[in-house]
Amino acid sequence: MEKLGFDNKKYLEMQSAKILERIKMFGGKLYLEFGGKLFDDYHASRVLPGFEPDSKIKMLSQLKDKAEILVVINANDIEKNKQRSDLGITYDLDVLRLIDIFESQGFYVGSIVLTRFAEQPTAIAFQKRLEMRGLKVYRHYPIDGYPSEVEKIVSDNGYGKNEYVVTTRPLVIVTAPGPGSGKMATCLSQLYHDNKRGVKSGYAKYETFPVWNLPITHPVNVAYEAATADLNDMNMIDPFHLEAYGQMAVNYNRDVEIFPVLSAMLQKVLGECPYKSPTDMGVNMAGHCIVDDSVCQEASKQEILRRYYAALIDVRKGVIGKETISKIEILMQKMHISINDRAVVKAALDKETITGKPACAMQLTDGTIVTGKTGELLGASAATMLNALKVLGGIDDSIYLISSTVIEPIQKLKVNHMGSANPRLHTDEILLSLAVCAATDDKAKVALAQLSKLKGAQFHSSVILSPADEMTLKKLGVNVTCEPKRS
Repeated sequence: MEKLGFDNKKYLEMQSAKILERIKMFGGKLYLEFGGKLFDDYHASRVLPGFEPDSKIKMLSQLKDKAEILVVINANDIEKNKQRSDLGITYDLDVLRLIDIFESQGFYVGSIVLTRFAEQPTAIAFQKRLEMRGLKVYRHYPIDGYPSEVEKIVSDNGYGKNEYVVTTRPLVIVTAPGPGSGKMATCLSQLYHDNKRGVKSGYAKYETFPVWNLPITHPVNVAYEAATADLNDMNMIDPFHLEAYGQMAVNYNRDVEIFPVLSAMLQKVLGECPYKSPTDMGVNMAGHCIVDDSVCQEASKQEILRRYYAALIDVRKGVIGKETISKIEILMQKMHISINDRAVVKAALDKETITGKPACAMQLTDGTIVTGKTGELLGASAATMLNALKVLGGIDDSIYLISSTVIEPIQKLKVNHMGSANPRLHTDEILLSLAVCAATDDKAKVALAQLSKLKGAQFHSSVILSPADEMTLKKLGVNVTCEPKRS
């Protein structure tokens, strides 16, 4: 079983209570800017073992009757067909995806805001598409001098030009498909309009990372830097918090740099700024829910190494520059870690050297390392998966869980009818085959029952995995790295 370092139940309770407390602080109305991912937060679950990927949405579900969703998208991003790199879909399609997910969870999606709207044709078309679904869409416009010219921004010629978003619930969750969408500007614009209408409201941020009450050199925070190395984000001590309270707190450079301007805006809108530091604005309680720091530290160090390998592959693909690798290497030096601290790397490469073909290795949560080689019937990742399930199920390695009479027809289907040049079965295909065999074979049934035990396992491939193999492993909670080379 995966070792736990984080108390998810405690987190759900503390986080929802903190948000309710902040709503009361502002007289019953709060615009809460959500940073990071509301769904499928696998980074958090990797560095804080025990944190569930859907923890944030579960926490918000406790406040469902008090909350409404406001989704923000930059009209320029629609025009440029900007994509989410992790999902491979454009921002406008991701807005539709987010709306569908929220509504399926029982949340009220109150409105969508098109920020930096300047009559972009694609943005206008997208607005019509949303309105055909019965959604309310509002336009916010570019403001010259943003964000430095506070007097102009906080005026009828600045925020005053924006359309006022009508909200009906005490908690307005402001989210977006990605960074640069204009979430903070939307929140402040709403505060301006609320204030003119005599409505008391406030603003707060919910960012999981960096964890403000962990040291700046803590592996959990360093892993966040590694994850955002291509964005030029950098953790730093919050100087405003240190001056106001004499207390060390960790924030990141963009929030620290913008705070004087944000403070001036809030003072002009509300009459006074309710916060003395950017850390004050946050409501994140994750740091209070770590129950085994050593587990989280080790998990975070492994995450840094995973980010290093991911950067190597992205450089090879031409997605990012080599400077990202250099930044992560510096972080590795700070943590006194190297690729030698990832045991599956050596195991996979050694297996490749012995067999002369691509190979994989998986380290189970008890430390056991299992390897797999490329064969005539199976790819290396599929072979490794079967070998791991045998070990977990106490099944002798010599036993064939899936007969060649089952595999061969699938290979013919792939090659003869599906246009595949590779007849070997991928990980997802081998699991489907195992599930079929489990209906009549007890050992296959035992092996299939071990799948949940793979969560938290480490995996390395001597070559870049196929998208199908990588996605299957990640869905099972296996932490994957690959050498930056093709087979």
